[in-house]
Amino acid sequence: MTEPVSARPARPEVTIYTDGGAEPNPGTGGWAAILLNKESGKTKELSGGEPRTTNNRMELTAAIRALEALKQPCRVHLFTDSQYLKKGITQWMAGWIARGWKRKDGELLNEDLWRRLAELVREHQIDWQWVKGHASNRWNNRADELASEAIRAQRGASREAPAASGPPPEAEVFLRVSCGGGKGGWAALVRRGGTDNLQTGRSGKTSPNQMDLLGAVAALEALPRGISVAVHTGSDYLRNGATQWMEGWKRRGWKTQEGAEVSNRELWQRLDAALAARKVTWPSIKGRDVPELETLGKTAREAAAGEA
Repeated sequence: MTEPVSARPARPEVTIYTDGGAEPNPGTGGWAAILLNKESGKTKELSGGEPRTTNNRMELTAAIRALEALKQPCRVHLFTDSQYLKKGITQWMAGWIARGWKRKDGELLNEDLWRRLAELVREHQIDWQWVKGHASNRWNNRADELASEAIRAQRGASREAPAASGPPPEAEVFLRVSCGGGKGGWAALVRRGGTDNLQTGRSGKTSPNQMDLLGAVAALEALPRGISVAVHTGSDYLRNGATQWMEGWKRRGWKTQEGAEVSNRELWQRLDAALAARKVTWPSIKGRDVPELETLGKTAREAAAGEA
């Protein structure tokens, strides 16, 4: 006889925050997960790393290790600042499985990790939430801190130094954004030839992703064509879009893998044009102390409020 649903014991409720990254990308990697047990109030921190990996593999590994740590089926609220992880689970995975773990346009990267994650997802009831990285969320910031510590630990264990990236860039852009109440602002510090130039902007009815794109486009368009530029940002959406997703979008006529129009298409197209005219790199900030970004946080908030 089947037990009535109402008679079954409720699953324990757990909140999880995950983060992962590599410096450089690919390079030394670190991942971290924080598990918060609602009933007991206990907190568990997990972290680890690999000597040679990628940002995306570390983001996936963080989620996998967190779910593996659960000793029974749970109701899970999982927060990640990785659009790659969240969209992979909630939007893309069903299609991959239907095609035999293939993307529409070819091989699926990180298939081994996606397969393992799919196994774990079936064991739990999971609510996947995206949280903006390097913002004001206590637990996301702690996960980022643990992942950064894991990167440093890997370097200490392997004596590995960051990979050389050739001559220094001719210019650097440091970008931060702020959004609240539907209003947003961005602040960009553009450093060139020993001179710092501060740029800001604001918009109503916007999102953090739109602000990241607006700030990056404005800062790059203000620099000469042909110049080499390093863009420092805490936005995985911006960095991954520019370095990993954009080429696929363009091949598909600015469509996602599932055939939908790319969000913020016009801004991505402007960014694409700006990148084509300049030599742009996107160094990861994980494991690094970037004081310029800390200072810009206040400026971005002021810009959003119309005070900058």
